[in-house]
Amino acid sequence: MKKRIHTDNAPAAIGPYSQAVEAGGFIYVSGQIPVDPATGELAGNTIEAQAKQSLSNVRAILESADCTMNDVVKTTVLLADIADFAGMNGVYADFFSEPFPARAAFAVKDLPKGAKVEIEVIALKS
Repeated sequence: MKKRIHTDNAPAAIGPYSQAVEAGGFIYVSGQIPVDPATGELAGNTIEAQAKQSLSNVRAILESADCTMNDVVKTTVLLADIADFAGMNGVYADFFSEPFPARAAFAVKDLPKGAKVEIEVIALKS
């Protein structure tokens, strides 16, 4: 059985998908680009500003599912430019603590709305 997770504190889904789904004790958060839910616009032009907004969106969705960033077990980070890895990684470290989630990070050709980063996570609901 799966349950849709939704919050107004993160950008609404812009297609046939959910912000997140709860299933089997896990929360699967869809990829979050750095859209500010208050304005609908990208949050800044730097990788740091955009990574912070993407992770803030993730956190808001997790909170609506009664989870925290400490419940995250796996992340996937998509970058429009792999040269932004260090900048993203610095912000990422502010959102997670030991034991850090498993992670994959790689560059892609393009991201929606011209974003520099998109981040999806899987959390274990405690």
